[in-house]
Amino acid sequence: MQTDFQTMVGDLNAGVFAQQVGRALSDVAAGVVDTGKKGKVTLTFDIKRIGEAAQVNISHRVAFKRPTTRGEATETTTSGTPMYVGARRVLSLMPGKQGSLDLAGVAGKAEA
Repeated sequence: MQTDFQTMVGDLNAGVFAQQVGRALSDVAAGVVDTGKKGKVTLTFDIKRIGEAAQVNISHRVAFKRPTTRGEATETTTSGTPMYVGARRVLSLMPGKQGSLDLAGVAGKAEA
């Protein structure tokens, strides 16, 4: 099994990263059409383990160069999102399996 990229990107920074990528693509494409010059959008993902858990921090960056009539405009945005690596190596915001709580005896204790 593999990570659903579309879902994962939507989860990064609570959806803000996907919006930043969309905006960068739109701005660069408009600059290319307006000037006839080449533009560039670069996505970078740096992944680092968090402690000894099955969790990683994904540092995500979007950088772009939008051509202008007198050169280019550049912008870079970087943020990070912790994610779990499930048993099937799928990245997600929440752990894949959580144990269930046995609450059968709790109700009786609360009333006593």
